[in-house]
Amino acid sequence: MASPAPLRWHYRFDNFGRAYVRLRQIIEVGHERELAEIEKEGAIQRFEYTWELAWKVMKDYLQASGTTFKTTTPTSVIKAAFQAGLIENGEDWMDALDARNKMSHVYDLEVFEQVIADVSSRFLGLFEALYFRLTEEKLGGEGA
Repeated sequence: MASPAPLRWHYRFDNFGRAYVRLRQIIEVGHERELAEIEKEGAIQRFEYTWELAWKVMKDYLQASGTTFKTTTPTSVIKAAFQAGLIENGEDWMDALDARNKMSHVYDLEVFEQVIADVSSRFLGLFEALYFRLTEEKLGGEGA
């Protein structure tokens, strides 16, 4: 008998895991030395795609667990994930969404530097907590 097909959130989680590790790597380099301008731009790009994968894996996980959404937006997913106990620090997640949106639509050096600082001090920890939580879920076979 064939084993059951992996759930959609498992595939997305694997991609999120790789993105999280790459983001963590560049942030760790920034702790060792000042990043060059191009490295900072790379860090922002890694933050943007890690953010996208984070909210989408939360959505997939919640849907596999039975959550339905009237509208599927990053804000609605963050709220549902917080209510379900999948994530903590809902306000920080909303701040990460705001930072991601700023980086996608505006280039302001001061905002750029602040987002990099926030990724290092706040947002990387959010991604890490989600990564470890979903690793437990995937290995434990819970939550779908």
